[in-house]
Amino acid sequence: MIVALIAACEIGFWVLLAAGLGARYLLRMPRLGLGLLLCEPLLEVVLLVATALDLKNGAEPNWTHGLAALYIGYTVGHGHRTVKWLDGHAAHRLGGAPKPAGPPRYGMARARHEGKVWLGTLVGAAVATVLLQLAIWYVDDPSRVTSLESWRYVAWRAAGIHGLIALSYLIWPRKAPAEEAGVTVEKERAQR
Repeated sequence: MIVALIAACEIGFWVLLAAGLGARYLLRMPRLGLGLLLCEPLLEVVLLVATALDLKNGAEPNWTHGLAALYIGYTVGHGHRTVKWLDGHAAHRLGGAPKPAGPPRYGMARARHEGKVWLGTLVGAAVATVLLQLAIWYVDDPSRVTSLESWRYVAWRAAGIHGLIALSYLIWPRKAPAEEAGVTVEKERAQR
C-alpha cells in the first residue's frame, strides 16, 4: 500500500506542477496557479499520515516505510528548487520570459552551485532521519525497527556520496575551454 501511495504522490506532484504552471502561464491565472503549486506539500502530509496509520494498525515496519521517509525528505530538500527551476522554464516557454540562466559550468561558481544542491540533500537526509526516528519511537519495539534504522544509514550514505561529488567540483574545478575563456575575457574588456 505504501509503495502505491508513494507512486501516487509522485504522479500527483507532477500533475499539480503541470496544472499549476499551465494555469499560471497558459490560462493567465497566476493566483490559481500559485494555489495549485501550494497544494503540493499536502501530498507529503497525506503520505506521512498514511505511513503513520499503517504503523499504528500493526503493519510490520519494512522498507516501504523507510522509502516513504526518504521520499518526503527528498521533497523537502529539493522540491522548492525543482519547482523554481521548472517555473523559470515554463515562464520562458509559455509566458515569453527570457530564458533562465543555467547553472554555472566552470570554476568556483560551479563549485558553489554544487554545494548549494548538496545542502538540499543534507536537509533531505535530516528530515528523513527525524521521520525515521519518530517512527522508531512510535513502534517502540526494538526487535521490529531494524529496517527503519537501516534507512537512516541509506539517507546519510546518499548525502555523503553526493557531498563527495560536490567536493570534487571544489578540489578539481572545471576550466572553461580556451575559446570560451577568450570570449569571456573579450566581453569583460568590452564592458570596462
